[in-house]
Amino acid sequence: MPTVLVVDDALFMRVAISNMFKDWGYEVVGHAANGKEAVEQYGALQPDLVTMDVTMPVMSGIDAVKEIIALDEDARIIMVTALGQQRLIREAIEHGAKDFITKPFEPEFLRMVADKLAEDIEG
Repeated sequence: MPTVLVVDDALFMRVAISNMFKDWGYEVVGHAANGKEAVEQYGALQPDLVTMDVTMPVMSGIDAVKEIIALDEDARIIMVTALGQQRLIREAIEHGAKDFITKPFEPEFLRMVADKLAEDIEG
C-alpha cells in the first residue's frame, strides 16, 4: 500500500485530499501545513508520494520541493496549484516535482496522476 504525505495550508484541503487517498487504498502517513513542515515530515516518514500545495506560509511549495529533492532525488511530488500559476508549476517541475493538478480538481484526475506515480513504486 503506497504511503502519502499531504501538504496544504488549508485544513479542509488536507482533510479532503487525505480522504480521497484513503478511499483509493493509499495510507496517509502525515500532513503538513507549510513547506518547512513538509520537509521535516518527508525526512521522518519517507512517504511514497507527496501532494504539495504551491502557495503556503513559512516556506512555499517550490522551496519545499527543492529541499525534498535534495534529500531524495527520487521523491514523487504532485504539485497542487490554483489556476494561473503555470510559471510556478514549470519551476516546480524543473526542480524535480513529478506532476501537477490544478484546483479545483476532479478526484479522478488526482487518482490517475497518483496511480501512475505509484506504479513505479510497486515495480
